[in-house]
Amino acid sequence: MDNAYHPLLTAYQNCDLCGRHCHINRAVGTTGFCNQTATIRAARAAMHFWEEPCISGQKGSGAVFFSGCSMGCVFCQNRDIALGSVGKDLSISQLADIYLKLQEDGAHNINLVTPTHFIPSIVASLELAKSKGLTIPIVYNTGSLETVEALHMLDGLIDVYLPDAKYYDSAVAKRYARIPNYYQIAKKAIAEMVRQVGSPVFADAKTGSVLNATTTDELIELSETGLIKKGVIIRHLLLPGQLQDSKCILKDLYETFGNRVFFSIMSQYTPVNPPEDYPELKRRVTEEEYEALLDFAVSLNIEQAFIQDREVADESFIPAFDYTGLF
Repeated sequence: MDNAYHPLLTAYQNCDLCGRHCHINRAVGTTGFCNQTATIRAARAAMHFWEEPCISGQKGSGAVFFSGCSMGCVFCQNRDIALGSVGKDLSISQLADIYLKLQEDGAHNINLVTPTHFIPSIVASLELAKSKGLTIPIVYNTGSLETVEALHMLDGLIDVYLPDAKYYDSAVAKRYARIPNYYQIAKKAIAEMVRQVGSPVFADAKTGSVLNATTTDELIELSETGLIKKGVIIRHLLLPGQLQDSKCILKDLYETFGNRVFFSIMSQYTPVNPPEDYPELKRRVTEEEYEALLDFAVSLNIEQAFIQDREVADESFIPAFDYTGLF
């Protein structure tokens, strides 16, 4: 591929972008836990309507789904691309042009989905695209396994961070993602994200003008009707039987970040061929489990939060990874 030179690309030679610390030389074609070399690979670039309302808006979020993943969760709904078995090679210049095409098509933002293992290339592509006229916000959509040093590379380029907070207990993280210290890594990563972009800022969905809120109620209303321009939305997916783990996550993160962030408390877990030795993952979350988590969030005084209707678990959030929008 005709990737332009960028000094950060040398990071692939001793890869330490995520908390697994593989230290693999991906630049010579070897792969780490993410199953990817230094060559950018993606499976789809198109309008996406299944994010939080302030991200999807009416026209859609311009989502670029990268191949590979540093998390490797056993219940992953995007398993084909997470394992790296689906994907098309792209150059940095091609990726930059994809962003520009999504902007031309009316996307509210560029949504980088599972981007951790391609951070150096993403930096290069964003810098190139911005020099060619990319102006819409950049959303970084991640499992939160980045090292703080890797996130430093993105400082000033990302407008909205959309990190997952998946597991609190080390035994849960080990069972589902083979990384018992996940929460410690993720919390440090989220703290760096908050440091970079600060408190949430919203804009009018029609005019794009920044809207100011003087109270929490006004900010919540803006999150429902406007588009996010800057800030952090921490996502947490409730898993079957893991209500206590979810409570620990919400409590610790709210005590740490308070109203500097929004939360997205999700009930959409869908069993997509979980391994046979994970029988607890073969059912959906019950209405009682999700309501109990929401009640707990209320008891913590969490107000800045997106929640999901029960019906969303019956809908498909998995797009076709058929190389749509890739050059």
